[in-house]
Amino acid sequence: MELTERQTRIVEIVKNSSPITGEQIATKLDLTRATLRPDLTILTMAGVLEARPRVGYFYKENHEPSALLVRLRQLRVGDFKSIPAAIRPNISNYDAIVTMFTQNVGSLIVVSEEHELLGMISRKDLLKAALGKTDLQQVPVGVIMTRMPNIIMTMSDEPVLEAAKKLMQHQIDTLPVVETFIDEHGDERYEVVGRFTKTNVTKILVQIGTLGQ
Repeated sequence: MELTERQTRIVEIVKNSSPITGEQIATKLDLTRATLRPDLTILTMAGVLEARPRVGYFYKENHEPSALLVRLRQLRVGDFKSIPAAIRPNISNYDAIVTMFTQNVGSLIVVSEEHELLGMISRKDLLKAALGKTDLQQVPVGVIMTRMPNIIMTMSDEPVLEAAKKLMQHQIDTLPVVETFIDEHGDERYEVVGRFTKTNVTKILVQIGTLGQ
């Protein structure tokens, strides 16, 4: 498991001072307990730390990940992907806004007639166009979209944890789910077969969390 800088510092503090309470760790880091809570939860889930009620946190020398983390690592994007919210590059920015509204999505995948991935367009892209006084009804999305190869994507066999990291690291809400194919020139292309979003991640956590209830 790759830890953040703050999580690494937390582990070092617990190693040297266990048992230690969350409040004591927060004091050493000059942080609030609320700020620290997500990191402590992650480290406990990962099996790096052990939390004992009314005692505090301990470092686990031979730590093993929790059953939840093991399960999450087994899940694949293809089992949870949604139908792609896709448009053609020649539709107007105005029509793209309408499509976003009617499909209740934050980003649209731009594809060719053969479903090849061409680009992405987000609310932010359309807002920039509107603020720049672009004629939204006349200018096609192909003019302002983010184009290949600058698209962050995923594949059906990628672990959902890795896909979720991409969403977080790149601060985006949608990943096109693609399959590769070779065109007539021998170049690698990407066919869109779905989308993986922050909503998918939330649904996965809810489903796992309610198992057995």
